[in-house]
Amino acid sequence: MKLADLVEQFAESVAAQTDAIWRGDAKTGNRHARRYGAAFDKLRAHGDAGRDALAVLLKHPRMDVRVMAAAHLLRHRTVEAKAVLEEAAKGEGMIPFGAQQALKRWEEGTWALDPP
Repeated sequence: MKLADLVEQFAESVAAQTDAIWRGDAKTGNRHARRYGAAFDKLRAHGDAGRDALAVLLKHPRMDVRVMAAAHLLRHRTVEAKAVLEEAAKGEGMIPFGAQQALKRWEEGTWALDPP
């Protein structure tokens, strides 16, 4: 699978998870979460090239996709990822809360989405 296809799968799955959560469908949301997790694992298997490919999502039109990509890229693209998360964290609601939590875990040293 091409890197661009994995990035697309990641973005589509994050958006689908968010939409399922808004509908109150946790089972479907969890299925989509596993799908974007698997896409990220495959991107990581390509090393920094896979991480760099995911970085295009830091400018995605959907905040949920930007935030999830940023949360996964904190170690690799720290400055860019933190900027996305800090901007999103200014808002209210589920997605800004997720951004706040990612930043909190990063600052306290417990973040572990992409270990070295």
